[in-house]
Order: sequence, then C-alpha cells, then structure tokens
Amino acid sequence: MLKKTSWLIATAIAVTFAGGAQADWKPTKTVEFVVTSSPGGGTDNFARVVQSIISKYKLMDQSVIVTNKGGGSGAEGFVYTKVAAGDPYKLTFGTNNAYLLPYVAKLAYKADDLTPVAAMALDEFLLWVNAESPYKDAKSYIEAVKAKPETFKMGGSQSKDTDQTLTSLIQDAVGAKFIYVPFQGGGAAGVQLAGGHIDSNTNNPNENVGQWKAGTVTPLCVFSPTRLPEGPKVTAAMGWSDIPTCKEAGIPIDQFQMPRTVWLPGGVPPEAVAFYADVLKKASETPEWKEYIERTSQTGRFLAGAELKSFISSDDAKNRKVFEKEGWIVR
Repeated sequence: MLKKTSWLIATAIAVTFAGGAQADWKPTKTVEFVVTSSPGGGTDNFARVVQSIISKYKLMDQSVIVTNKGGGSGAEGFVYTKVAAGDPYKLTFGTNNAYLLPYVAKLAYKADDLTPVAAMALDEFLLWVNAESPYKDAKSYIEAVKAKPETFKMGGSQSKDTDQTLTSLIQDAVGAKFIYVPFQGGGAAGVQLAGGHIDSNTNNPNENVGQWKAGTVTPLCVFSPTRLPEGPKVTAAMGWSDIPTCKEAGIPIDQFQMPRTVWLPGGVPPEAVAFYADVLKKASETPEWKEYIERTSQTGRFLAGAELKSFISSDDAKNRKVFEKEGWIVR
C-alpha cells in the first residue's frame, strides 16, 4: 500500500512539473510569419504591422521573419502550413480564406489541418461606384441594375471569394443581377473602377480610399449595422461616418465582414497556441494597432479560444450556404 501511495505521489509530482514546463512554453528560435498574399496586400500589411509591434514592445524574445506565399488565392501558404504539422514556429496570416478555399477548389489541405490562434480585426465592405456615375445613392444604383439585368459590371477580388459572395447576397436581397468581373486583388478592382472599366465594386475602405481621396470613386453605403466611426474627413465634404449603412440605403443586408485571422499548423502543443494568442492580444492593445485599425477603417475585435471557434463555425456556415446555392463547391 505504501509503495502504491509513493508511486501515486511521484506520478502527481511528475505531471505537475511537466504541466508547468508546458505552461511556460515560448519560442527558442526565429518565428516565421507566413503571409497568404503577395507583398503589399491587405494580409501582408496585417502581418507586418503585427511584426513591427512585437519587435517594438519586445513581446517575444525571438526575432520574426515574414515569408509571402500568396499563390492560389492564399492556398500556397496554407498548404505550406499543413506540411509543417507539429511545428509551432510557423504562424500563418490569412482571412476566412483559410477555411473557405477548400470548398471551391481541390487543394492539398483541409481547414482541419490548421490550428486557429486568433482573429484580430474585421474588414468592412462598402458598395462603390465611379465618381462620374449618375448614381449618388445605393437605391438609385440598385434600381438601375434591376432595370437592366446582367449589364452592370461588379468588380471584385478573385472569383468565388469574399467579394463575389457579397455580390451574390446583394443580388438575392434586392432581385438584381450583375456581371461579376474578378481581378487579382481588391487594389486592381479599385483601379478598374476608378478608370470606368466596371460600374461598381465591394471593396474594403483601405482598398478604395486612395481613389476616393483623388475624387475618382464614390462610396454609396457600408454593409454594417451602424455607420463607421467618426474620424478626419477623407474628402473635403465626407468622412467614413457620413456613409449610410446599406440597410438604411435600401439593401436589406445587416452586416458583412471578413476576419483577419492567424493560424498554426495542426498538431502543435496547446501551450504554443496559448502563448501566441497572448502575444497577439497584447499587440492588439497597443497604440500602433489602434492607429492601423483607424487608418484602414477596420473594426478592431480580438477573438481567441472558444469564442474564435464559434465565430469560425458561424461564418463558415453562412458562406457555405452561398457557395451551395451558386454551385461553387467542388465534389
């Protein structure tokens, strides 16, 4: 009996020390930030802002390098992450493309091959038209599209992606029909709209703000339940808070957002996930992060753990519903 009791005590002590060692997990070598977009894209900017904050505030003892793997709409980066199963030194930056891409293309990874760490912000979406367009509000533009179905061109970032998903939702909500024109990124869609080659796009604020300042595009509404926060005027007459919500402008869509997400490979220690989530949470509380959120007109919202998993599940279900209706899901 004494021998058994001693064994139990020894086992408990061992477990306690093992647990303490795991709880103190931290990187002991350089950490790689894998960016699932090309240099200069929204995800690239997201990762590099986080990198600079970590460096400035010394949130990690180890250095961080950034690697861009944006091929295949970001699939290259996620496949790279999958292959690194068990490696807690590869932190991958993306959006909801992490779990949506495998629906629309046969890829060498599944969402389950990745470990969610955090979401740090939500991109807002707006309906934009060329500044020389006769349509100065969403209602008049949508009525024109309904009157001439499949003649107005809606541009967006790639096909079967966030912008085309939102376009599908708009069509269902108002009974209109666009010609959807995909481009390689929201920046290209902004240039095409400014040049008058398409009639509208659904870009994020940051993707069209340069053209808005230049007077070549006009925002009609934002897909948010409330107007964007007040801030400096973007043009002489308007700022972000002056843009009506799409719902008040006559498009019955309460909200459409895209998360900025961070992932680890599958099979990593939970202590590593907790470590990085804590680092990213601290980064999200700095003045530099708040400035980045304001500058890009995103919504700052930090999600991790069960809250993040719940968000992903809900967002996945909403998007899958559109994908099924449109026949985009690969079998």
